[in-house]
Amino acid sequence: MLTLNTSDLSPMQLQNYMQYAIAPRPICFATTIDQAGNINLSPFSFFNMFSTNPPLCIFSPARRVRDNTTKHTLENILEVKECVINIVNYPMVQQTSLASTEYPKGINEFEKAGFTMLPSQLVRPPRVAEAPVQMECVVREVIHPGENPGAGNLILAEVKLIHIKEEILDEEGKIDQAKIDLVARLGGDWYCRVTPGNLFKVAKPLTTLGIGVDALPKAVRNSIVLTGNDLGKLGNMEHLPTDDEIDAFRNVPDVKEILDATIGDANNRERELHELAKEWLEQGKVSDALKIVLL
Repeated sequence: MLTLNTSDLSPMQLQNYMQYAIAPRPICFATTIDQAGNINLSPFSFFNMFSTNPPLCIFSPARRVRDNTTKHTLENILEVKECVINIVNYPMVQQTSLASTEYPKGINEFEKAGFTMLPSQLVRPPRVAEAPVQMECVVREVIHPGENPGAGNLILAEVKLIHIKEEILDEEGKIDQAKIDLVARLGGDWYCRVTPGNLFKVAKPLTTLGIGVDALPKAVRNSIVLTGNDLGKLGNMEHLPTDDEIDAFRNVPDVKEILDATIGDANNRERELHELAKEWLEQGKVSDALKIVLL
């Protein structure tokens, strides 16, 4: 394993390693305005939500690594403590990238990137009409962790209004993760796209107490077939099945076929049972898969 001491790396090297490793990152497409009314539109991937009560997002227009200068977004916010966070999806990603061009102060990136300005209701900076979600924010605080090249400037933005396009909502009026078509930043020039084909769910152990991977037999924990993800699913079950439940499972056709075909062959029996359990885990049959591995 490569081990790096951050103090031995240049800001550019650090940025490369961290941006490639800490990803994907959501994109804050921030609209700001200065006292003279000059509008700026720029994307930042040092961004996330950090509180819902109050509703707070944080994004960071970091100092440029090459020359330690600050960005117009930061300068505007220090003058007018308001912004709009526009969420970026795939249909607008190329224009969003174009808006990151370092145009001189006073140049409107809406015009350069071909976006439509939409008046906000509570704050001075306009919204991006093409964005699927637009959040009008008041800046509560700006934190400066450092003054050196690459140093961030943490902008704590309190969300006051959220505008959502109806076409990305489901029947219950909630955002449909499969419809919003989000994109996120990776390292370098890389992005990723959140499509229905690469979405998956992981059951959260919020209301239940999982038995834990350590409750599984050693042979299961050390399986050559089951992955860490597979063990995580099994460990998320609330309780182990009873001996009677496990014994009754011997008569399930797929299980019985393996047991009959591997009499006297313990190694192949374990492997084939674990392969069957893995198939059922992929189908969401976690309870049944747990019974199989415990036979």
